[in-house]
Amino acid sequence: MNNYRFAMVIPLLALLCSAVAARSEVVELPFDPSLHMTWIGAEKTYYSPQWRTQVVSNVSVPTIEIFRPEPGIGNGTGVVIAPGGALYALSISSEGEQVARWLNGKGFTAFVLRYRLLPTGDDAVAEAAAAGASITSTVAPVLPLSIADGLAAVNYVRSNAAALGVAENKIGFMGFSAGGAVTMGVTLSSNKDSRPDFIVPVYPWMSVLGDYKVPSEAPPMLVVCASDDPLGIAKDSVSLYQRWLEAGVSVALHMYSKGGHGFGMRKNGLASDHWIERFHDWAITEGIVE
Repeated sequence: MNNYRFAMVIPLLALLCSAVAARSEVVELPFDPSLHMTWIGAEKTYYSPQWRTQVVSNVSVPTIEIFRPEPGIGNGTGVVIAPGGALYALSISSEGEQVARWLNGKGFTAFVLRYRLLPTGDDAVAEAAAAGASITSTVAPVLPLSIADGLAAVNYVRSNAAALGVAENKIGFMGFSAGGAVTMGVTLSSNKDSRPDFIVPVYPWMSVLGDYKVPSEAPPMLVVCASDDPLGIAKDSVSLYQRWLEAGVSVALHMYSKGGHGFGMRKNGLASDHWIERFHDWAITEGIVE
């Protein structure tokens, strides 16, 4: 019996070690230090009862965590994922890691971006709620830094495409809420090296960006949102779709009647639970994957 237990422990330890190794593939991105913002203390990770999920806050150094598909199923397409959280925090689980693992199962290589956030204390979620109507002006100083981190992420993936197992011309950007603002900020300010090849803004916070024009080399886009989003994001999502359409760029919109805001990978018993399958359908239609 003891020998049997020992024999069982060895493979379990091996699996645990490989899982830890896979989770530790984190790359620090290059960045220019801010002259106007100071972060006190380290990055924080904690469970938020308000958001009912794991969050990360007080990010002062941008990183990407690399999630690779199983050997033999990679499709050569990479996706940078920017979780949401009002630029105060990152909904790192349902809008980050869970998305990455689902994409891995379809052969995508995923890169979960921890972009710079507003400096906060013990509970960034509570601070975001307290900001109220002033939140747009409060986060204005950090938004350019967050976008710069998104540009750096695309640059990194494209510069290291061969080693990462992705094609240089198949690097997408998917962002949720504030991460959707980062997605669009990257798209609107990118150059040849940092331009995503496709974008997926999911209930994107567009009002924080102000007015914008469709870039001359805009990538194909899939917009995902719900009509009953309590933050009023549905109208701006429709406008985003219409601008891409009028510019003659390939674009799709999935506007669910119900889903609220921040559904991510949560299962709510609604059609919006399956948005990520619709993304995969769209990716096939666009020739992003086979």
